[in-house]
Amino acid sequence: MKTIIKYVTLDLVRNKIMIIYALILAALSFSVLSIDSNSSKGLLSLLNVTLLFVPIISILFATIYFFNSIEFIELLLSQPIKRNKVLLAEYIGLAATLCIAYTIGIGIPLAILAPVFASVILLVSGLLLTLCFSAIALLVFVLFKDKTKGIGAAIITGLFFTLLFDGLLIIFIYSFSDYPIDKPILGIISFNPVDLARILMLLQLDVAVMMGYSGALFKKFLGTATGSVYTVVCMLFWVIVPLFLSLKIFKKRDL
Repeated sequence: MKTIIKYVTLDLVRNKIMIIYALILAALSFSVLSIDSNSSKGLLSLLNVTLLFVPIISILFATIYFFNSIEFIELLLSQPIKRNKVLLAEYIGLAATLCIAYTIGIGIPLAILAPVFASVILLVSGLLLTLCFSAIALLVFVLFKDKTKGIGAAIITGLFFTLLFDGLLIIFIYSFSDYPIDKPILGIISFNPVDLARILMLLQLDVAVMMGYSGALFKKFLGTATGSVYTVVCMLFWVIVPLFLSLKIFKKRDL
């Protein structure tokens, strides 16, 4: 398993898309953080970049990579290696590379231009999002045998969590505004890792105006510390559950 992880990681580290991904993030980070001396504004701008680009890039690149690696996976499965180990090694190698690219692109500029605790939270949020959407991409891969359908499902899933989910949440809030829906909304937000990452970051910054309805609810009912722990735990579930389902389905899948 270690050998497979090493091979996948070394293969992806040299991938041009990964290099471009890291360079674009670094360029955006340096430019955003250099514009204003106020680190909070720069961090909020980088948060928006992270919430928009990381989920889409992670799920799309990971899905394409898994489908392109199907022959390599079949070759590995012809050896006396358990299916779960092969799939898990593929995921770990891919997720590790995406995390390295994000850390280089966002982490280095933050360490140089904004060495504050909130920067660490932003980095952690981006890494958790990377792990979440890489796991979702793996689930898409095992659910769809056709590459075109799989990539389409990945795009729709990424757009749903980054754009559509919040719109549906607003419709729900307005439709049931006459009822006590504060606590149910906390549960609904837990079903979107992008919103969880946003709240995790905003809880560390004293920006009540930017926090919005969902962020204000988290701070009101859970507080800053408990709210942060809750969001991290929920995001870890978004890594574990898709991985578990993927491994379970892959055991029975006919390649």
